Amino acid sequence: MTWGRWYAAKSYVMSTLWLSPLVACVLAQLTYRLPHIPGIDFGAIPGFVYTEQGQIAALEINITMNLTFIVFTLASMLVAIQIASAQLSPRVIATVLLRNNVVRIVVGLFAYGLVISRGARNRTETIPDFVISIAALWGLVSVVAFLFLIDYAARLLRPLSIVRRMAEQGLKVFADVYPEAAGSQPDLPRLRTDTLPAGRTIAHAGKSGVILAVTIRAPVAAAARFGGLVELMPQVGDFVATGRPLLVVHGGGGPLDDRHLAGQVAFGPERTIEQDSTFAVRIIVDIAIKALSPAINDPTTAVTAIDQLQRLLQDVGQRQLRGEEILDATGQPRLILRTSNWEDFVQLSCSEIRYYGASSFQIARKLQAMLLSLMHELPQHRAPVLQREIDLLNLALAGSFVAPADLELARIADSQRLGGRLYRG
Repeated sequence: MTWGRWYAAKSYVMSTLWLSPLVACVLAQLTYRLPHIPGIDFGAIPGFVYTEQGQIAALEINITMNLTFIVFTLASMLVAIQIASAQLSPRVIATVLLRNNVVRIVVGLFAYGLVISRGARNRTETIPDFVISIAALWGLVSVVAFLFLIDYAARLLRPLSIVRRMAEQGLKVFADVYPEAAGSQPDLPRLRTDTLPAGRTIAHAGKSGVILAVTIRAPVAAAARFGGLVELMPQVGDFVATGRPLLVVHGGGGPLDDRHLAGQVAFGPERTIEQDSTFAVRIIVDIAIKALSPAINDPTTAVTAIDQLQRLLQDVGQRQLRGEEILDATGQPRLILRTSNWEDFVQLSCSEIRYYGASSFQIARKLQAMLLSLMHELPQHRAPVLQREIDLLNLALAGSFVAPADLELARIADSQRLGGRLYRG
């Protein structure tokens, strides 16, 4: 199995809900078998010792209760997915809901309680007392877990929780993709591919899909062996159709396994966040512009998204947005891997929100406060792009507000949109 297929399989497993109940069923079977091992007799758990009729009643209650919990949880998940898609963004389903470990663990607890109670109910005459005590104890665990899940899900589905979680995941990606601090030096310019020697193109031979991730070590090692340079044509997060250019091999004279090299790129049906440096920003912006749509008209949610966008821009603006050339141990360029630069992050964070929210006092004042704050706190070479966004925002406001008093009010930078303190640079 190539690295790309392994990564795609891992990404799929991380977003599945069925794996946790499956593991729970296996553990329940192991619980049955353990007391039957010669020399092992745990006995009943104190406080959970029942008569024969009490055992049957306790197990039947647990079966009904855990089955109800599972049905309620899965039904609630379906409703949550519909609400999240309609009110927030469809992209939060895979990144927040399906990959949530708390939900998966709680569903596994319910499945474990159901299977072990059902198995013990069918074998009350022969099953050890320890297993029946475990099944009865698990009923209490399931009740506590269910009550916790109700509270957790109510908090999870709030827009504030969603955008905050997306921002935290985005910060982890920034630390992985851009590990070096920016300092006072500007970022390296983007590489001009027309200066490279003519190369041989490797087309994508698999199913059409989105690039999820790329491993660096194997392509760099392969390029070093044949003495050339490997260029990844698309960027992580791009859709690549079958037969489209994937890699270009420049220079070198040694043999190269095209299938092995192409196998270092992982594909999937949709973007994931692990190596996609702009995907967290994309999701938060989607939530903001959907909140600004006439159908929803919730600018406060959009302001909450701007708070997290400022957090992300503050972090990435303090990092060295590395050049596109990956060097080997000898300092020779061996891989061209394109990543987003500062201008990309700022445009993605501001352009659509400015377009759809320029007529809102809250959005106009909050965007002004965010951009001025970033200009004041980030290195000086970040300022020109931010200043351009301020100029574009002022142009948009001039076209949205007719009354001079309204225009003046909209151009005030206010960290709390309206009624808060004015921004002081």
